[in-house]
Amino acid sequence: MEYLFRANLILEPTSTIKRLKSAPAAQLLVAGTSSYYGFATLKIRSRNEAELGCWFNDNAESLISTAVQAASTFDASIPPKLLRLLFHDCFVDGCDASILLDSTPTETAEKEDPANSNLQGLGVITGIKRTVELACAGVVSCADIIALAARDAVVAMGGPKVEIPTGRLDGLRSSAVNVRPSLPDTPFGVEQLLEFFGRKGLDHEDLAALSGAHTVGVAHCTAFNDRFTFGGNGTVISQDPTMDPAYAAQLVQRCPASANTNTLIVNDLKTPTVFDNAYYEDVQAGHGLFHSDAVLLSDSRTAALLRSFGASQDAFFAAWAKSFTKLSLVGVKTSPSQGQVRKKCNLRN
Repeated sequence: MEYLFRANLILEPTSTIKRLKSAPAAQLLVAGTSSYYGFATLKIRSRNEAELGCWFNDNAESLISTAVQAASTFDASIPPKLLRLLFHDCFVDGCDASILLDSTPTETAEKEDPANSNLQGLGVITGIKRTVELACAGVVSCADIIALAARDAVVAMGGPKVEIPTGRLDGLRSSAVNVRPSLPDTPFGVEQLLEFFGRKGLDHEDLAALSGAHTVGVAHCTAFNDRFTFGGNGTVISQDPTMDPAYAAQLVQRCPASANTNTLIVNDLKTPTVFDNAYYEDVQAGHGLFHSDAVLLSDSRTAALLRSFGASQDAFFAAWAKSFTKLSLVGVKTSPSQGQVRKKCNLRN
């Protein structure tokens, strides 16, 4: 589904968009937020006067925030989808909106790979791009919109607002062959996860903090059926011993051997639509949905962080802010030889 955030319906008309000319840049980025974690770097690359006017005079960042809030109000399933979209974009060739590009006659795009078959929220980004283009055409990249929309999606779910730099360019290519070798998967052990995260400049602290994204959203049965062994008649022969038996029984009831491929299970039993630290409590109680969640308790480096985040939501939010910012800067394109600001997110200019 594609969302169009018409300026005269959801946002203010572009002719009357509030102009914040005199406020300092940092103030513009944090105005109106109640839970805020900031960093010193405000931009990735230098900007000309027109670009600065778009970000600060036309308040492009506010347009994106407003659109995300509108989409989230319309459909409560949108925020987790936007957050997942950023992960899938950044882990494959960097945060460059290559996940949005269409295939060409000579190259199958990332979004066509089976690992991305259930990826949603692309239409929201397209709608936001069209809205921002009405205010200031050719300035705000789709890559920046994905990153900011994911940030604002967390806010819409009750999480912290994080100041992240802008100035990303959109990548020039998208190739499905790069997806599988780049994306960490739910059956992975700690060492595999750390290897994949390490390739992106992320460490064990980032792994523990960013795994907290599993406090929201849903998963298909196939994402965790590796934790069960079914017999020929559909009975459970064995299950992951780290799982709470009662929780495992609930999952098998919802996701038997013959489960419908469209069956969805919430990641967090307690507060599935709220961005909080309940995920860490779940994992410690044997209620982590994925193998990749449970194994974090088997390694001293990540286990200590899981216990810390489970005991203190403030500690989790502070770590999330740092790690989310690092994620949003993975492999960014900043020069014209690397990328561009696309006119339409699914097509190269």
